[in-house]
Amino acid sequence: MKKRHILYCAGAAVLCATGLGATPAAAGPMVHVVRPGESVQRAVDAARPGDIVLLAAGTYHESVRVTTSGLTLRGAGPRTVLTPAAGKAADACAQAGNGICVEGADGRPVEHTTIASLTLSGFAKNGLWASRTDRLTVRNVTAEKNGQWGIGQERSTRGVFKGNTARGNGDAGLFLANTVATEAGATDTGGTVVEHNRFRDNRNGVTVRRLRNLSVGHNDITANCVGVVVVGDENSPHGGHLAVHDNRVVANNKFCPKTARLPFLQGSGIVLTGVEETEVTGNEVTDNKGSSPMSGGIVLFKSFVGAKNERNKITDNTMRGNAPADLVDSNVGRDNVFKSNTCGASKPTGLC
Repeated sequence: MKKRHILYCAGAAVLCATGLGATPAAAGPMVHVVRPGESVQRAVDAARPGDIVLLAAGTYHESVRVTTSGLTLRGAGPRTVLTPAAGKAADACAQAGNGICVEGADGRPVEHTTIASLTLSGFAKNGLWASRTDRLTVRNVTAEKNGQWGIGQERSTRGVFKGNTARGNGDAGLFLANTVATEAGATDTGGTVVEHNRFRDNRNGVTVRRLRNLSVGHNDITANCVGVVVVGDENSPHGGHLAVHDNRVVANNKFCPKTARLPFLQGSGIVLTGVEETEVTGNEVTDNKGSSPMSGGIVLFKSFVGAKNERNKITDNTMRGNAPADLVDSNVGRDNVFKSNTCGASKPTGLC
């Protein structure tokens, strides 16, 4: 059976069939090719589950909203760049200040959608924003110089974030949460994976807020104010039951001023606040130095509402050159385990 290929003709607003002739609509997935000057949103709106929207290298001045399951939106690598359009925002995604939005609805998540191999730069809010998704894959995306999060997601399950670069964003390079707009207990992500990414020069490299059952591993995290922060807080169930493992967390010494919720930040490697049953293991955490209450290599800190960290395992990490200490437990909770770590100093003493 022949595969159908669809492209946008240069300088035209119509679709053209290519290849060995157009085949019926039921023939299979289409490839929608878009070139600079043509509308990405138009191609996305025309696509159906299983289709690929392929962006040629170049700059596209627009935001894109994806609501179709099974869609792949892929660029040609870092030279495929989405930036904000000039003038009045034309759609809800652009009006919110986002670059790409992947949005489902309650009970009807966007499923098996992939965003890959492109750059999202200079958006007022988020480079990529996802809500109510299942099995979203974000791969080889560069998110840079966006006002809030490079890549952000809420109300979603079984995501894969792999091979991305997030740098110079106003808040987190990658922000994953149960929900942003309301208070709620932690939710189970079903095994979301964050691996082999690079996070540099953000406020936080990675923020995981009120979630359970995910892993953050094999990432390179440097020059942020905080490398990784896992937030639990007081809601039930508590955040935690996740893994932060085998990451390189080095010299996250950027200065970030205090906010209404947090003290100033600087020199924090991996921070746990009010979480439970989290495993922090096999990480290289070095040269994170500061005088913030949250400074240090691996830090257990009380949450904003005073919730303690409990039943966490901090094991087999290599820590050196962190200040005020390699291991810091400033809000001692119940049954936290510190074992087989290579480190020089701890607060209180005796944790190394």
